[in-house]
Amino acid sequence: METYKEYKERIENTIKKYEKEGHEVPDLSLIKTPWQIKKIKEACVINTALLDYISENIKVGMKTQEIDDMVSSFTKKHGAICAQLGYEGFPKNVCTSINEEVCHGIPSRLKKLKDGDIINVDVSTILDDYFADASRTFEMGNVSEEKRKLVRVTKECLELGISVCKPWGHVGDIGAIISEHAHKNGFSVVTQLGGHGVGLEFHEEPFISHVGIKGTGMLLVPGMIFTIEPMINMGTPHVVIDKYNGWTIYTKDNMPSAQFEHQILITEEGPEILTY
Repeated sequence: METYKEYKERIENTIKKYEKEGHEVPDLSLIKTPWQIKKIKEACVINTALLDYISENIKVGMKTQEIDDMVSSFTKKHGAICAQLGYEGFPKNVCTSINEEVCHGIPSRLKKLKDGDIINVDVSTILDDYFADASRTFEMGNVSEEKRKLVRVTKECLELGISVCKPWGHVGDIGAIISEHAHKNGFSVVTQLGGHGVGLEFHEEPFISHVGIKGTGMLLVPGMIFTIEPMINMGTPHVVIDKYNGWTIYTKDNMPSAQFEHQILITEEGPEILTY
């Protein structure tokens, strides 16, 4: 039976082979150890349970600050920390992005969820200094068919992106299949924002673009952990940032946007989803 030392040496030798062939390869620091993977998975269990809790309780008429309060309470109860609070000055525990808000929506006691809204809730958890990150888009009440299609296709984009996360594949494979599916359904893909490495830090390399060319970009190596989080717009792919709070990203044309995010581990057998 192969020891971890033998496994590590085999992986590193394979990386060197690909590098000599001209491929972009990850720094070895991005390859998580079995212990690190175990601890990251523990954070991911709490993060997924938190999104399940929100899913069970989110409703029309709720203020987005109530979601923030739920996130704070649940996270503390489970001995963890909200990664977003204070991150580069972010003022809340969670991002709540409604309709034309692409991401980084800030919870407020003045903002209520209305019938027909779609809202992305993005939660990130730290447990014992290890990080988990995921988001879901929820449909509030009587959502239009156009918005329902947007949400469905966005989730399909995420699932397709995960399906091509093969060991020794490339980051470009992910963006290629996501953008193809979004465009085929009449939607656009936000390009300025993307997924990211995560686990030992909140944001690590590589950047995971949701547009790309198959067979290009960084090599996907067993032990890498990153998020895939396509932001799919009903209209233009262009976005703008809120000039007042400096955080919230909006679609430039004020058309709706949806997002789903999972945290993925690359294994020798294929992708393993760590957060839902």
